Amino acid sequence: MLNSNLSKYKLILASGSPRRQQFFKDLELDFEIRLKEIEEIFPPELKGGEITNYLAQLKASAFDGTLKDDEIVVTSDTIVWHNGQALGKPKDKEDAFRILKSLSNATHEVITSVCFTSNAKTHLLCETTKVTFNTLSDEAILYYVEKFKPFDKAGSYGIQEWIGFIGVSKIEGSYANVMGMPVDKVYQYLNTLE
Repeated sequence: MLNSNLSKYKLILASGSPRRQQFFKDLELDFEIRLKEIEEIFPPELKGGEITNYLAQLKASAFDGTLKDDEIVVTSDTIVWHNGQALGKPKDKEDAFRILKSLSNATHEVITSVCFTSNAKTHLLCETTKVTFNTLSDEAILYYVEKFKPFDKAGSYGIQEWIGFIGVSKIEGSYANVMGMPVDKVYQYLNTLE
């Protein structure tokens, strides 16, 4: 259902995230996965969406000078923003427990930036979703961390997993964004390509 102009381009998804890869498959996009290692370090003065914008663009910069004229590389970054802090992926079980404990009975923001880069131009979009958790018992948090091992997820949880079913009481904004990509915005942008 995407704009036929998209067939002129070769889409490259620069993400190892199984969820982002599945979103691209579900959109029926023809794409290639191309990964580049970068250190995800951002200036400490950045806040919220400034962080994800910076990191999505940093990931895109790894492709400078390597793209063909018909290629568009898609890079993305997601953080959980809570109490004025960026919560990335947990270091270990203890860190995952601590992060989930801090999200219990509170509202946080999940912020994702997506950067579309070609030799001709760069387009950046940023989406914020507010997620409210019920009070989570220590037992529930421990069970989730032990069983689901959310070590590859910003904020130590996947909303599509057990913890999301039992823990999330309210969501304001894009559900897909909490999983790592505002799919509706990505689709809309790809439909504008000429």
